[in-house]
Amino acid sequence: MFKDQQIPPQIGESILASRKKKVAASKKPSTKVSNQLPRSRRAKVERALEEKENPLGSLSSKKKPKTHRFARTRTKAGEMRTIRFPLLETSMGDPWPIRVTVIHGAKPGPVLTLLGAVHGDELVGPMALTHLLGSSFCGDDRLLDPNSLAGTIRIVPVVNLPGYRMRSRYFPDGRDLNRESPGTETGNTTSRVANRIFQNVILGSDYVIDLHTAARGRTNLPQIRADLADAPSNVVARGFGIEVILDSLGPRGSFRRSANEMGIGYATYEGGGANTSEAGAVQVALYGILNVMRSLSMISGQPSRPSARLLAHGSTWIRSDQGGLLDMRAPAGRFVEEGEVVATITDPERPGAIANVLSPSRGLLICTATNPYVNSGAPVGHLLPIHRGIRAVESMLNDDRQLVPSGTDGDPPWREETEVDEIQVEGEWIAGNVDGGWHAEINSPPSSVTAEEEAAES
Repeated sequence: MFKDQQIPPQIGESILASRKKKVAASKKPSTKVSNQLPRSRRAKVERALEEKENPLGSLSSKKKPKTHRFARTRTKAGEMRTIRFPLLETSMGDPWPIRVTVIHGAKPGPVLTLLGAVHGDELVGPMALTHLLGSSFCGDDRLLDPNSLAGTIRIVPVVNLPGYRMRSRYFPDGRDLNRESPGTETGNTTSRVANRIFQNVILGSDYVIDLHTAARGRTNLPQIRADLADAPSNVVARGFGIEVILDSLGPRGSFRRSANEMGIGYATYEGGGANTSEAGAVQVALYGILNVMRSLSMISGQPSRPSARLLAHGSTWIRSDQGGLLDMRAPAGRFVEEGEVVATITDPERPGAIANVLSPSRGLLICTATNPYVNSGAPVGHLLPIHRGIRAVESMLNDDRQLVPSGTDGDPPWREETEVDEIQVEGEWIAGNVDGGWHAEINSPPSSVTAEEEAAES
């Protein structure tokens, strides 16, 4: 199923030597990275990179781990176990017990938590993490063999269990779990669950990877969202090994934002759309998770990196000036030219009438609409305008001018981080949110959810 199921051979070094090399590399100034960011972010990211330490610390100073405790359950070093964790503490009604699998390595290392379906209708996370827990990856002599693993992995395929069962983004009370963090013990239902997730699952982690898709009505090119001015989040974002990184704060009330405030590295993966099964997005998610583990020296092998990387601090929205039925001509991932037709609008009430939607700039489409019903002003595409590094970007495109994300078809050639071309995408996010340009009409949230809440990051 996935080409990266076998443990890759060591490249002339032991794991210890590889870690020492990374420690030395982390102490070198990274002027290339800082100079590729917009001026408004440059100082913060540069400072974060200077403060960044080896993710594992000094191996000599760490003792062999004994047990990992989660929800009053202890997992011994070299063991793997699945724990039922109730989202609500109650003696009546459904406590919504979710499954949390702990793989506690026999060697010292960080705690990496993997989350799926924080929004119940986003299925890439549950599918990817279920595959990760299968025999292709877990067990003796596999990549996630507890006896050779350095550190601890906590895997939660479905966080929002009631939403998943209802095939809904939201909790039964109509609220978004990813807008209630860190929550309270005495608040509304979703706030109480958010508090239990944050206190028990996220706290205690060194790093978190949260797997998402676009909300209903659109689909995302596989991408990472992280605050690059936060040193541990920077480690995870680059370690994922894919081409598009959106430098942004998490929305207010999101687990990502709360975790960053507590010093936890957090990256949100976005790929595909809600209520769909997209094998390519699942494949890239698995690829990226394993890449992060290699970057943190949790498993053996060298992490893969793309030939070029887009660091985006802003975007442009492509909107329709007409109403009717949408026919997207350029899918997510297409590199388009200024003035290129990206969609057409037709109106069944006016046979023969047709209008073209043109790209306002040269750039990469990172998200496109899938809902065919549009009104004037509706967003149909999310564009990263690209004015420099064109040759590097074009080297990543196929014959259809489509960016094929790393991990879609096996690993790219191994390369050093210094060999990756980083391309600046300047600008700002609408309303401070990556997804601020999408509006509530496309996603049809329940009436208790405001348009402002829905417009934020999915």
